Amino acid sequence: MAADDPRRSAARARFVSAIRAIFDVAADQVPFGSGALPAYDLRPADQTGAPIVLFGGFDSYIEEFLPLAAAMCDAGRRVVMFDGPGQGGPLEEQGLTMIPEWERPMGAVLDHYGFDGVTAIGMSLGGGLVIRAAAFESRISRVIAFDVLDDFFEVLARQIGPGVGPALRSLLTLRMRGVVDSLATRAAARRPVAEWGLSQGMHVTGAATPYDFLRSTLAFSTRRISHRVAGDVLLLAGVDDHFVPLKQLGRQAANLTAARSVTTRTFTAVDGASNHCQVGNMGLAASVILAWVDQTESTNRGRQTVPG
Repeated sequence: MAADDPRRSAARARFVSAIRAIFDVAADQVPFGSGALPAYDLRPADQTGAPIVLFGGFDSYIEEFLPLAAAMCDAGRRVVMFDGPGQGGPLEEQGLTMIPEWERPMGAVLDHYGFDGVTAIGMSLGGGLVIRAAAFESRISRVIAFDVLDDFFEVLARQIGPGVGPALRSLLTLRMRGVVDSLATRAAARRPVAEWGLSQGMHVTGAATPYDFLRSTLAFSTRRISHRVAGDVLLLAGVDDHFVPLKQLGRQAANLTAARSVTTRTFTAVDGASNHCQVGNMGLAASVILAWVDQTESTNRGRQTVPG
């Protein structure tokens, strides 16, 4: 539904109410600026290892991922999941729009729960936001990009048209507002996914025009900060991802020069998980994630006990 659709608010309220009832959860309110971020704290009967902190991306409600979080909780992990600015409740109820400095909402959540040494998982655009958070937040020890996404503008430019990215980036740098708005309007008329992306993007970021939205996305890149990440990193990618080009996987891995370890996993059609965020077989993705977290925690405990 478009942001101005009069049915949107009631539909969202029904969805959130239903999913909370199904999983028997209530949202905590994490103070953030002048508002609050809704968060769900799932606690297992017998906790194993450090907590996991999970969040979504460009067009998500954190409630969508309760089945995933519940599976991780069943495996013994405490999972806190939250919507940040530009997502879910903060956007729809408080008007908090998206920011690239994701260490701010992440830090607020870590402060609220008193966490340290956590595993942070970002989904979709969150795959880039989680790298940004880990680059500036030392309480994140393990980072999972689910999927990898190191350049949001590049992702959006692909939806506008093949090969338009470099020229469009130049037009934005030169502040050619009228030309960019005209190109975006024509792309939206040709492709429904482009029309939706531009409309929703303006809503999420609070931008008044396609130009303002597209220019804002230039800040959602990890190229200049990936080298600051010091923990263990797991990068996931699908070979048939209709949003994120597979080349971003290798590029992100190469830029994580200070990471303690970097692991990549590519999912194919044989896995039934080759699409964006492994839709089709998210159970496999969850198994890969949990196995990796167990392994890295065990390895790091071993490092800490080596004499000298």
